[in-house]
Amino acid sequence: MPVKIGALGKNWCGIGAETIPYVKNNLENKGDFENMKLGIVGLPNVGKSTLFNAITNAGVPADNYAFCTIDPNVGVVSVPDERLTWLAELHQPKKVTPAVIEFVDIAGLVKGASKGEGLGNKFLSNIRTTDAIVHVVRCFEDANVTHVEGSTDPLRDIDIINLELVMADIEMVERRIDKCQKAAKGGDKRFLKEAELFTDLLAHLNQGKLARTFECSEEDMALIATSDLLTLKKTIYVANLAENEVNDPESSRHYLAVKQLADAEGSQIIPICAKLEADKTAGALLPDEAAARTRTLALLEEWSRHLDSALDADDAFDTVRGAFNAQVRHREEAVSTAGDALECAFDFMEQAFEDGQEMVVFVNELALGPDSAPFLAENECERFEQYSEKLLLHGGEDELLAELQLDDVRGTEHSVEF
Repeated sequence: MPVKIGALGKNWCGIGAETIPYVKNNLENKGDFENMKLGIVGLPNVGKSTLFNAITNAGVPADNYAFCTIDPNVGVVSVPDERLTWLAELHQPKKVTPAVIEFVDIAGLVKGASKGEGLGNKFLSNIRTTDAIVHVVRCFEDANVTHVEGSTDPLRDIDIINLELVMADIEMVERRIDKCQKAAKGGDKRFLKEAELFTDLLAHLNQGKLARTFECSEEDMALIATSDLLTLKKTIYVANLAENEVNDPESSRHYLAVKQLADAEGSQIIPICAKLEADKTAGALLPDEAAARTRTLALLEEWSRHLDSALDADDAFDTVRGAFNAQVRHREEAVSTAGDALECAFDFMEQAFEDGQEMVVFVNELALGPDSAPFLAENECERFEQYSEKLLLHGGEDELLAELQLDDVRGTEHSVEF
């Protein structure tokens, strides 16, 4: 029986923000978007359950051995929608029900699954009930993480999955042809035409090709869709990268190989580091800590590329230390430049508006801005602190904000662009 995680409190993580538009644009014939069901598939131990945890915060086992997942785990994730939030704030309904997407973490597939190997037919029946496939592909090298095939080769891994799906589809198509031929004996020519169509499709599948790449008319494709073939389902490839590669996926030859394949199929590819995302979701890392760790790993990887293999340990350390000190100097210069720009901005605001509402808006935007807030948290700005205390903390914040809601100074004729 599937393990139902239920309606989880975790909203959609990074993968979802990129996946939702793709799903909405490519699965119109599957009915209501809110009933979407996506199956997470891949070889054993490539990061499927780790990705599932990252999306749903479910905490299912994701250990370093094959078939860690046996029964499929199911998670229901709400889809963020700014339009829904705006409408809810405007009308204040008693209940707000967002659209949801159901994710199914399906057990890993191995060679021969279509003939019953591994979890075999159980895997195939689980994936058949989904609307689309999220195919997780391992694109990182790590000798400490077991790979069922013994090495990292994403194209080989994709071929293994696709071949098993194709083999299962061949059986389905053969049964469909046999059924049509028997029905045609009753004199209905429609079944003869249907048998011809599926015979052509069978020849396509026997070449190892996917049903979704079969070229035919829209009418014929609609008929083929009634057969519920596995390789007819839309597929999103998730390239599971190392932490030091996720910010620059184009640097990974494995990612580039999968991207080329996805482009040829007309599928989407999403680069992630499932382990990093799962750690963030579980609270093991705060967002700032995760970002800092990723940047540090990327820098160390970049510096290591410039090390001469002939250098001894001390010389190599000195080289890395020199690169680090250069980064520190660069950051200090950037902070100084930003600080000077902030001082100029306060000079202008003081001369133009003194302590008026415009200054309140300015200070509030600095305090809440996605770039300015982290900068001010790490670097002192005396004038920002003075105005924050004067205008927001001790200046009747509630009254000022209420007045701003009635008269948005940024939209009046007195506002100034700067």
